[in-house]
Formats: sequence, structure tokens, C-alpha cells
Amino acid sequence: MNATPFSGVFLIAVISAGLMGYAVQRGATCTVAAIGEIVHSGKMKRLTALAETALWVAGGILIARAIGALPMLPNGFPLSPWAILGGVLLGLGAYLNGACLFGAIARFGSGDWLQMFAPLGFYVGLISFVPLFHMGIAHAQPSTAFAPMSTIAISLAVLFSAYFAWRLWQIFGAAQHPLPRLHRVWQPHEATLLIGVAFVVLLVTFGFWTYTDLLVDISQHKVRNVGLRIALFIALFVGAALGGWTAGRFKLKAFGVRPLISSSVGGLLMGWGGALTPGGNDWLILVGMPLLWPYAWVAVLAMGGTIFAAFKIEQRFKSQ
Repeated sequence: MNATPFSGVFLIAVISAGLMGYAVQRGATCTVAAIGEIVHSGKMKRLTALAETALWVAGGILIARAIGALPMLPNGFPLSPWAILGGVLLGLGAYLNGACLFGAIARFGSGDWLQMFAPLGFYVGLISFVPLFHMGIAHAQPSTAFAPMSTIAISLAVLFSAYFAWRLWQIFGAAQHPLPRLHRVWQPHEATLLIGVAFVVLLVTFGFWTYTDLLVDISQHKVRNVGLRIALFIALFVGAALGGWTAGRFKLKAFGVRPLISSSVGGLLMGWGGALTPGGNDWLILVGMPLLWPYAWVAVLAMGGTIFAAFKIEQRFKSQ
């Protein structure tokens, strides 16, 4: 759909971006937190939640395609060995920052305003990548995932619709007392449903949008709908801040040189990784993985493995 600044369609897109930020903050969705949970407690609740986020988006795309609400898909990127190095850099940057670019939204929503230096560092990484390393950024190629809609894909859309209804029933329970169960929506596993649904509504009303994709386009001097996309960027972070405030978690963090450097350098490394893969953490999870792009899956595995190794090394040094 074509959205204009004052159209009802764009208003829906802005609300969806805000709701996504709200759900990300409440669910504390982050790759670093997910891997850290595995290392420190052996649990995989947050990792499962992240995986389900991609699943919800994939199912939403199938349903939207089946009913004709999503005629166009974004171009993908070819798989190359650089996807591994890009994933490693994304992982190192996320570990250094203490949060991936997705998790930076959640931490900003809790009052950690220094997390804004992570996307700023990401942008600096993007614009410095070519001059520093004399390498070109990968070019997009036509996407074949979910296109054309086959009988199998349509059947999967029907099955996913049933799964969606079942998960809603699980969250809210029997219809007699749905309101007391609202607090469950903000648990990591349940918040993924709202993130996925909000993102699918956003892509149907506006198009495939993530804030790292916006930064990539600005770094390449692409001005397509920049004003509207910046408005969505603002809505995303306002939604996160509102999520932290309503949960009583919003407490402005004091300035510190060390966290400032960690966020800035971490963002810089993630920018270089995003130039190699390409895309940031949110683009890989919300777009690349649901659309079954091999480079996205390879990059996310490399990123997760790097964060896991970093936590293990940290543990080893602390135990000595």
C-alpha cells in the first residue's frame, strides 16, 4: 500500500511500529540476553522467543500473501563467506555493547539513553566500511521465498492461522477472565507474538521496514520515503520508552565514559558486520530468516556462536 504522512494507512503503520517497540521492551527481546541465559542458567527461553519471532513473521507473510495483501517481497542477498565474518562482527559488537541492535531498543526503553550511540555507531560503521576496507557492499537480488504462492504455501498459511488462534487461546486462557492474563503478554515467549503481528501489519501497510535498513539506505544516500521511515523510527523508540515507563522500569542511566565507548564501538563493529552480511540484527531476524534467505541464517548462527564464545571466555577469566 502507498502510505502518505497524513493517511490512515500510515497512522496504522506508526501505531504498529510503536507497539513493536513496546513489546520488544516488555519482552526484553535480545540476542545477547538470549545467549547469556544459555551460558549462565542453561535455559533457552529467550532464544526460543527470538526464533518464534521469526516464525510469526514467516507465518504472517504466508497469510498476507495468500489473501493478496502483500504482492511484493524485498530483494534478498546472495550467500557468501562474508556472511560468516559479518555475523562474527555483529556478535562481537553486540557483546561489547551488552545488547544487539534489537536489544538496544529494549534497553533504551528502560532509560539507558546511551544505547542510542549503538545505532549511531552502526551508521558510522556503514559509511566507513568501503573507504576503510575497499570492499563493495553486496547487491540485492530477486527473492524467491513464498513466490509464487503454491498449494503447499497456501496450506501452510491455513495451518499457521490455526496455530495463531491456538497461541492466542493459550495466552489469554478461557474467555471468562482474559484481562488478568494480560501481564502474560509481556513475557518474552508471548511478547514475540505481538512483535511478529505488529511487524506484519507494518509491512502490509508500509512495506518491509527495520530501523537498521533505514540507516543502511541513508548511508548509501537513498532517499526513498526517508521522512516517513524516520517517523517510524521515532515511533519504535517512543513505544519502547512507553513500555519501560508503564512497567516502572524507566530510570535514566547516569552518564559513563565506559558504557559510552562500549556502545559506540559495539555499534561500529555491528555496522561493519551489517555491511558484510548485509543488514543488522533486526533485519536478519525479522526479514532475512522468515524469508528463508541462507545468508541471514548463516550470519545469525555466526553471530550467536560468537556471543556464546565471548561469554564463555568471560566466565573463564572471572573464575581465575
